[in-house]
Amino acid sequence: MERALLGPTTGILQFGPYELRPRVRGLYKHGRKIRLRPQPFQVLQILLEYAGEVVTRDELHNRLWSSDTFVDFEHGLNTAIKELRGALGDSAAEPRYIETLPRVGYRFIVPVNIAAATTAPRVDAPTDATKISTPPELVPATGRSRPGPILVGILMFLIGGLAVYLGSSRIHAPPRPAAGRFMLAVLPFENLTGDSAQEYFSDGLTEEMIAQLGRVAPQQFGVIARTSVMHYKHTQEQLGQIGRELGVQYVLEGSVRRDPDKVRISAQLIQVKDQANLWARQYDRELRSLLTLQGEIAQEIADEIEITLGAHKPVAPVGQPVLSPQAFEAYDLYLKGQYFWNKRTIQGFRQAIEYFQQATAKDPQSARAYAGLADCYTLLGGYSMVPQAEFMLKARAAALKALQIDEALAEAHTALALIVQNYDWDWQTSEKEFRRAIELNPNYATAHHWYAEHLTWLGRFDEAFRESERARQLDPLSLIIAADHSAILYFSRQYDLAIEQFRTLREMEPDFPRRSILLNAYVEKGLFAEALAEIERERRALGGGAWIWAELAYVYGRSGQPVQARHAREKLEELNRRQEIDAGVFVGANLAAGNKDQAFVWLEKAYSQHSNILMTLRVDPMYDDLRGDPRFQSLLRRVGLGQ
Repeated sequence: MERALLGPTTGILQFGPYELRPRVRGLYKHGRKIRLRPQPFQVLQILLEYAGEVVTRDELHNRLWSSDTFVDFEHGLNTAIKELRGALGDSAAEPRYIETLPRVGYRFIVPVNIAAATTAPRVDAPTDATKISTPPELVPATGRSRPGPILVGILMFLIGGLAVYLGSSRIHAPPRPAAGRFMLAVLPFENLTGDSAQEYFSDGLTEEMIAQLGRVAPQQFGVIARTSVMHYKHTQEQLGQIGRELGVQYVLEGSVRRDPDKVRISAQLIQVKDQANLWARQYDRELRSLLTLQGEIAQEIADEIEITLGAHKPVAPVGQPVLSPQAFEAYDLYLKGQYFWNKRTIQGFRQAIEYFQQATAKDPQSARAYAGLADCYTLLGGYSMVPQAEFMLKARAAALKALQIDEALAEAHTALALIVQNYDWDWQTSEKEFRRAIELNPNYATAHHWYAEHLTWLGRFDEAFRESERARQLDPLSLIIAADHSAILYFSRQYDLAIEQFRTLREMEPDFPRRSILLNAYVEKGLFAEALAEIERERRALGGGAWIWAELAYVYGRSGQPVQARHAREKLEELNRRQEIDAGVFVGANLAAGNKDQAFVWLEKAYSQHSNILMTLRVDPMYDDLRGDPRFQSLLRRVGLGQ
């Protein structure tokens, strides 16, 4: 080659967010090394040295391959270019970096600068403010396409390929937890569609990846739950910081983009310790040919990933059924339902129910949609303060239908466990279902979380703390898991630790609404002013409501302020006349005022309503003055909590 562009150099070649460093034979993005085999590295170096010019296939052949390897050269060059495009997030159809001139050669189409050669910086202390890199965006699409459930085909094979890698790679992993497991975080897939209305889909891909990977090899690696990883959506935290906060050794990041005819999904696996790119793939496909290309995609992944576990048995790829067009549409509706379910609001639950119902109408065999319905109905009563009987019948039917379709679905077993616990007080069946869910998917944080609550209600605090810690490991930034860990401390009479734990939670989210545990711990410590201050915080955040007046009645009653306590009880009764509310809110108000007989009236009404307040009868200090009363012992036996 006798062209006077950059030419051969040992200096650092810079383009976009990338640097190619010839002296250390490394490609870096935002200071993080991207793994690249020697042959693709050499091809990239040549293309960069003659950026803007066509480098013919013959020129590459003469420089990199001997004259007697023409057949191997064709295969080797095609493979090298494909690997380069995967590393750069590039596409042959819509090139951002490497342009193909058919039967001629290639041209690097991005400006390249040359800098003085330096030693590569330490990658464990990145200086770039960007959190982690994502593949370059496609040219903005024209027109709007129907939401893309068809993308699940690509996702499923992506999951399978990555799962094989995680279970089989020879990477030098950081020290694992005592149980011999390492931790992985799937960061939120970036929505590159340019349409914010499609956020549900990128979030859904994230959650699907978490769920599928969580079932692959739970004895070898744990997967951080959705709640915690969503904390990093649209943020700029460094990878090292994310690793420390989540307690993970590996991170998967990805993006999704589609236009009316094509789809692009990119993903890469990164080791936190040295921020090395261990695995990267990109898929550009025409939607109409997706199903016929699934086998090709699976083979590409298998070709790219070395399958070896040393002394361990290989991990089988995650098997997925071929979905019908109706099932694809149902999957899209399921993702929308999950998006609203995760908002954890009354309106969110109702919108989620609508989408889950549409999903089951499209595909009556969608077990996950039925499990989603069960979860929504189970929690809606508690969030809305409406007696839960009408919701639980629907919840049970949905959970049982999900299990009829797929007995191996951990989410369905978890939903059923909560239903039979809260409504039937069938503690034995509930425990069996929780254990089955955890057996099926040890990485399902919600199963550990709700099972910890189950053990708490039974007074089995040592076991409850172990399950709660497991849930916190899988979902370390979950506010509700942290709050319920504080609740276990309160119910086990560790008031100071409960207060400390909840204060830490409040530092993460000052307006977190579930302050009842903190209030009750303050009351048991005699810190009534602090309790009232917390109620005022909650009132400012949420406005008035039944729980606010119930909390005021309880704190005023316990602190010896009868006038204020009576006023709060009257407000509660007024609300109940407008619309019947859960009887449980009246129990504490009457106990604090010393109205034991009236408290038993409301407890019996709560029993008839199957109120969730009865779950705490065995362990809540609020009931200590009633424990010697035969009426209380009778109630304990009827809800299955008696000795």
